[in-house]
Amino acid sequence: MKFDLHTHHDRCGHARGGIRDYIEAAIEKGLSFIGISDHTPYFSSSEDHPFPRIAMPSSQFPEYVEEVLKLKQEYSGKIDVLLGIEADFFPEHVENYRVYFDRYPFDYIIGSVHQVDGVSIFNKNRWEGLSAEEKIRTKEMYYSLIEQSARSGMYQILGHIDAMKGFYPEFSTIETAAVEQTLKVIAECDIAIEINTSGKTKYVGGWYPADDILERALFHGVKVTFGSDAHDPHRVGDEFENVQAQLKEIGFKEWVYFKAKMRYAVKL
Repeated sequence: MKFDLHTHHDRCGHARGGIRDYIEAAIEKGLSFIGISDHTPYFSSSEDHPFPRIAMPSSQFPEYVEEVLKLKQEYSGKIDVLLGIEADFFPEHVENYRVYFDRYPFDYIIGSVHQVDGVSIFNKNRWEGLSAEEKIRTKEMYYSLIEQSARSGMYQILGHIDAMKGFYPEFSTIETAAVEQTLKVIAECDIAIEINTSGKTKYVGGWYPADDILERALFHGVKVTFGSDAHDPHRVGDEFENVQAQLKEIGFKEWVYFKAKMRYAVKL
């Protein structure tokens, strides 16, 4: 059974195609489930649309949910359309976001850390001039935020947990015990992590997280799921079979998807 729980569309301002385009692409590729999980608005901002190239306006959020629910009904019997969302994790604004999420029947919510110290993790220049100690501190802060997101209880899935390597592949070689500690916390909180294949669109190539992290995730009993993080319909389900084969090689027996925030296991 094929599925993809991480897709975006044109409302966020940096993806191409509408929601229907992603559903049609999923059907064409033989998926049983397609998750629609565009970026949340910046609910913590007093402005309706502070970052037009990053996320939808707050005023469009109900419209987004309504469209997904309508398409869920329309495509019933052809493919299972899941209502998801990818939420930026800002520890100081958790309760503000939770209020919005509690209003709607989400199948799952992906929690992703996209900023550390107020700077995007994908900022190509953020590492310039940093000492070895400062790089360690930055990586540890990143994983501290991921731990906090796990403990918030707001998410079913944690997104791309080593994506900070996207435009800085050396990130993976920064030695710290923080990654191991974070995996322990994720396991304790019983939250899934995604294998996200969008790394191929960045300098690092490959996917998130790296195999060594997945090996430790298996050791700690962390559940895994799949998301292409498609920002273009042609990437829906991208490398699903490759990820499936690699997970088997690592030793995983199953992965999971979510409906109405209930977790279901699928044999690999």
